[in-house]
Amino acid sequence: MGQRHFLQRDGVKLSYVDFGGDASRTLVALHGRAGCARNYAPLSHALKPDWRVVGMDQRGHGWSEHADDRSRDAFIKDAAALIEHLACGPVMLTGHSFGGVNAYQLAARRPDLVRGLIVEDIGCRFGPAKPGESWPLRWDSLDALLAHMHGSDFGLDRYFLDSLVEYEDGWGFRFSDAWHEPARAALVGDWSEDWAAIRCPILLVHGTTSRFVTTDEIHRMAALNPRTETAIFEGAGHVLHDERPAEFVARLSDFLRRDG
Repeated sequence: MGQRHFLQRDGVKLSYVDFGGDASRTLVALHGRAGCARNYAPLSHALKPDWRVVGMDQRGHGWSEHADDRSRDAFIKDAAALIEHLACGPVMLTGHSFGGVNAYQLAARRPDLVRGLIVEDIGCRFGPAKPGESWPLRWDSLDALLAHMHGSDFGLDRYFLDSLVEYEDGWGFRFSDAWHEPARAALVGDWSEDWAAIRCPILLVHGTTSRFVTTDEIHRMAALNPRTETAIFEGAGHVLHDERPAEFVARLSDFLRRDG
């Protein structure tokens, strides 16, 4: 079982889960929106004993505080603070979706902390978010929550279930769509300069049926930075570490052997 720990940055309490292993070969993992550190438990088991995986609960998720600051700098500096707190850098760094942007911007701006980068299914150019249905904060019963999820586009996805918890006033998640809206708004823009500035080896993983980034964008990013190698999973979607775990681990392990 991974051990939960905490650190403080600028008065914000941040949580992370250390799944154990050799500190000299550490992989720090940043989940996507609505995820949490425990999303990386299966990956940690698959990589042991060769690699120690440390998953972070990014602010507003998991057991980390829902801080007021939801700027780009806030998320990037949180991840940097974790690596410095672990005192084992530079590390290998992976990020999925929203966490992937945080990961590659950190690699671009703090190259002293990152020696290799794995980005899972996200691009560099973001427009305003499309209006969507916000989930309730609470459900009266676990059955009602699971029924709601079952009827959603996401289904009973373990990615969300890892953040499920019973509160005093009902069942809910350890994230909030409303809290995340300013963070999503701060993501709008073109971050191609950050991608081009990365100086460490990069593995860019993509599913061809992803709803969040096109294959053309993945190819553009690979051309933008010659340190990029791609792993394109035909017919896969957005959460590759869950949808194609064996293939994902095999591709990641090969990258870690060569560049970690």
